[in-house]
Amino acid sequence: MFDTLLNHVSIRKYMAQPVPLELLNAILEAGTRASTTGNMQVYSIIATTDEAIKEELAPCHFNQPMVVQAPVVLTFCADFNRFNKWCRLRNAEPGYDNFLSFFTAAIDALLVAQNVCVAAEDAGLGICYLGTTTYTAGKIIDILDLPLGVVPVTTVTLGYPDEQPDLTDRLPLEAVVHMDKYRDYSDPDIEKLYREKELITTYQEFVKENNKETLAQVFTDVRYKKADNVLFSKALINILEQQGFMNNQ
Repeated sequence: MFDTLLNHVSIRKYMAQPVPLELLNAILEAGTRASTTGNMQVYSIIATTDEAIKEELAPCHFNQPMVVQAPVVLTFCADFNRFNKWCRLRNAEPGYDNFLSFFTAAIDALLVAQNVCVAAEDAGLGICYLGTTTYTAGKIIDILDLPLGVVPVTTVTLGYPDEQPDLTDRLPLEAVVHMDKYRDYSDPDIEKLYREKELITTYQEFVKENNKETLAQVFTDVRYKKADNVLFSKALINILEQQGFMNNQ
């Protein structure tokens, strides 16, 4: 399992070979063994294999080719709909129409998503997380018929790899691990921790291609701009309200 984790790569090209249902179910079962708040399992997984529905989902993920190419597209959702219905059938009034409950369910969904991904890779499949899900949550809700109390939080493509990409760089352990208490970073710390990343040829090419002075500017000015962050934040807040998670009373 350590080898599986340490050799993770994102797969964006897949063979046409379908994933056997028995294997898919085994992977999803492994996913459900993830930790979950209060053992409530307030998440749902939509496993899409239908070509027409994948075509509908593709624009929600900026038409990245793997959404259609991958044999399976998994949409992981924060889901209090099922739990709320169970509570009411058992004469218990749920109080989960608030942001904290959404956050709880989103954590549950992401934990199960990571379990699924590790299980899939351990079985020889490839995966790719799509960070576009929360950008277009409203459209995904419509396509997948998600009811009140359900919000998509991430999407994973899954299938047999048709490429062998190199490992992606990671910051050194000392950059992300704090022992006992948080130790803030000095300017020399930042210089040291990001030096190796900034020297990678691919990233230096990104800087040149985007006519920027530094790699940080590629992130702030091109890839993850403030204007986009604000736009998508407002859209997501509206979706949370629409789906019943913004009651502050």
